[in-house]
Order: sequence, then structure tokens, then C-alpha cells
Amino acid sequence: MTVDSDRADAAIDWTEAQPLYRVKADMFKGLAHPIRVRILEIVAAGGEVPVAELVDGIGLEPGTLSQHLAVLRRHGLVESDRRGSYVYYRATTPVVADLLRVAREFLVERLAHAHEQLDATGSLPTLRTPERDS
Repeated sequence: MTVDSDRADAAIDWTEAQPLYRVKADMFKGLAHPIRVRILEIVAAGGEVPVAELVDGIGLEPGTLSQHLAVLRRHGLVESDRRGSYVYYRATTPVVADLLRVAREFLVERLAHAHEQLDATGSLPTLRTPERDS
């Protein structure tokens, strides 16, 4: 299984002057897969997380997980550290956890509003079903 990402950008060049909106869009590309968001949630909650724990926590094959981690590294969202035969991942900055928290708050707020709208349909009058000729 291959991970869908921009294959053309082997690495993001953070030193090249680019408009902030372009850099921001590139960062969101790194987040544009539910597995990568889940990886970041686990890493942000755990500080430093060994790859084996990510494999167990997400349930992916190690090769597929490795591809997703490579995308997150390329977009500057995680970094790794090898200690002996173990590789540990962590967010590049605590701001990554803040980003995930704000996204969650935004989504919870939107879902609450949608729930309120759904609840409001209960006060609508019952509509009569027209009789149909058989």
C-alpha cells in the first residue's frame, strides 16, 4: 500500500522564501490523512513514542506506518530519535498539540451546532403523508 502524498516534494525547503499561505497549505497536506492525524494525536499525548507503540496503537503494518511517518517528518510535524534498536517519535514543537486541540475544539463546536439544528426539527409540525392511488 502506498501513502497518498505529494511525491514531487521529496523534502520541504524551509529556507526558501515562500508566502506564508503556501507554507501553511503544505503543512496541512501533511495532515491530510486520518492515519497521520491519529499518529500525531498519539505522539502529542505521549511526548516521545516508540514506533512499536504506534504500530500497536494504530494497527497498521510497519511499512505503511513508516510511509505515513515519513510524510509527517517531511512536513516538519514530527522528528525521530534512534536509541539502540528503537526509534522514538515526538512532535517537533508543542504547538503541534495545540493545533490538534484547536482543530478538535472547532469540530466539537460544529458538531454541537449541527446537533442543535437536528434537535430543532422535533418542534416542526408533523407533515401529512399524501394518499397515493394504487
